[in-house]
Amino acid sequence: MNVRETLRAGGLLCDGAMGTMLHAAGNTLDQALPALNLTRPDLVRTIHARYVEANVDIIQTNTFAGGRLRLDQYGLGHQVEEINRAAVVIARDAAATVGEARKVLVAGAVSPAVTVHQRRRVSPADRAASVREQIEVLSDAGVDFVLLETFGYLDELVEAVHAAAEGTDLPLVAQATFNANLTMLSGHTPREVAAAMADLPVTAFGTNCTLGPQRSLAVVRELREHTDLPLTVQANAGLPRRVAASGRFEYDVDYEYFNRYAASAMELGVSVVGGCCGTTPAHLAAIVGDLDHGGAGHDETTALPPTAPLTDPVVTERPTETATPAPFAAAGPVVGVELRPEHIGEVDAALTVARDLSDAGAHLVTVAAARSNRAHVNSADLALHLSQHLGVDTAASVATWDRTIMALQADLLGAHALGLRRIVCETGTPPLLGDYPHVDGIWDVDSVGLIELLAGLNRGVDFYDLRLPAKTEFEIGARTNPGSREPEEEHRRTLEKIGAGAQFLITRPVYELEGLGRLLRTVDGRVPVFVALRPLVSFEEAEFFAHEVPDVVVPRRTLDLLGEAKESAPQVGLDLMAELAAEIKKMADGVVVTQSKDPVTTLHRVLSA
Repeated sequence: MNVRETLRAGGLLCDGAMGTMLHAAGNTLDQALPALNLTRPDLVRTIHARYVEANVDIIQTNTFAGGRLRLDQYGLGHQVEEINRAAVVIARDAAATVGEARKVLVAGAVSPAVTVHQRRRVSPADRAASVREQIEVLSDAGVDFVLLETFGYLDELVEAVHAAAEGTDLPLVAQATFNANLTMLSGHTPREVAAAMADLPVTAFGTNCTLGPQRSLAVVRELREHTDLPLTVQANAGLPRRVAASGRFEYDVDYEYFNRYAASAMELGVSVVGGCCGTTPAHLAAIVGDLDHGGAGHDETTALPPTAPLTDPVVTERPTETATPAPFAAAGPVVGVELRPEHIGEVDAALTVARDLSDAGAHLVTVAAARSNRAHVNSADLALHLSQHLGVDTAASVATWDRTIMALQADLLGAHALGLRRIVCETGTPPLLGDYPHVDGIWDVDSVGLIELLAGLNRGVDFYDLRLPAKTEFEIGARTNPGSREPEEEHRRTLEKIGAGAQFLITRPVYELEGLGRLLRTVDGRVPVFVALRPLVSFEEAEFFAHEVPDVVVPRRTLDLLGEAKESAPQVGLDLMAELAAEIKKMADGVVVTQSKDPVTTLHRVLSA
């Protein structure tokens, strides 16, 4: 078999996740997963075998992060050859189970030589040497081609291709990973990646990881506009959610949705389609099934999977110390707007928008915690700045994932001394910097711990119960999610936040009333509840939230109306949000408009609803 010609001919199905499959089997993601080739070869072989049984054409060796520089972090750098050879033997054994019936290719998976955190401390020459060494082992052990995957920096991808070409004459496939704004961590666009690949010895290139099906397809579409080379795509199964009971991370993208985007990629002429984090053999088997039946198609009215029946938790008594509701200036339902400035140069723009919102009638301006890995202004600092310059009522969301408890405490005391009073506590989720989207946080405390910290400061003691010179006067808020797929656990957690000292709640964005009604019955008037509303602007956006974002419920009616609306979808989304706002004002203590492209217009619609 001529592997180069096979890759160029296309129509190939690659396997899905290995790392998150190993995680689901009980392995933590902060260890050297390639070492399991030696310690748990049976488990690795079982995962490969399940993908082979799903009728994929390509399986990838369990060698991501299997280079010397990565393994050195775990004291395993001296076992590079042993670990990588074992990986090829295991994958070859699994591929051979189909006998002569068909050929399953084995790709030698190679990650960036270093993590993002190692990058500044390791020279390009040392990175290239590590990649070359690993590829020489994989090539000698018998892989069919080399797959460079999950490269977030274009310079590392280019140097890895050159190193690979020096280490083997096997076909090379190169895959970059992109953020939600469709740029790499290095800031390069798909067009720039295509230009860089044009003169390199790659058989095919494309994208994998970080993004779910919808945005991965957007990357591939842009790549196709700028190259004639064969393309590849391996999307994540949406975003992960932490399961409260187990503490593990799970992905919720259903097969029909994932397969529909896989079919779209194939129609675009993509040569290799597969999965990355969160995808399973069942996802790939379903794609094969759809191909056997003529493709998944593009029926935008396909029903969402049914959800399990929900019941309200039994609440036997209220917390012994019910928090005093935070004072809000508005008489009647509060209408607030959340700003989400991500870049350091947006302070002046935020002042202008906040002034316009205040003039338009906003009772409250909240500043969201940053969610990107780009430079940004501290949310508490910006909220304080808006309050001091405009006199508007502000709140700052503070996330705990990126701060030690001492840093949180120092920042909050400083903000209080300068006049900031209202804090919304969040645990938060770190943006993707490493190989998986949830292993780079600090996590000294979660949102409940932050609430307890603020409540203690209000009593005049710090986190360690040491007495302070004076008590603070923080108004303590917390987030809650009416759309949680674990509603009973979410309700229990919400009551825990109130018991810890939360004085008001702001929900995650809501698109339906049933889940909100259950949450409000649980809270039962203990504290004010303000409901976040986010106007949807297209069917694609609504579908993205419904399928790729954990714990978001988008009703079938909303999807249908936006799908029918075509170019008038933004207006339909605004109308649907206004309908919700009118009902929510009767149920809750107010609404907070979030992530609107035109916050002033959206605010007017909510105020008039």
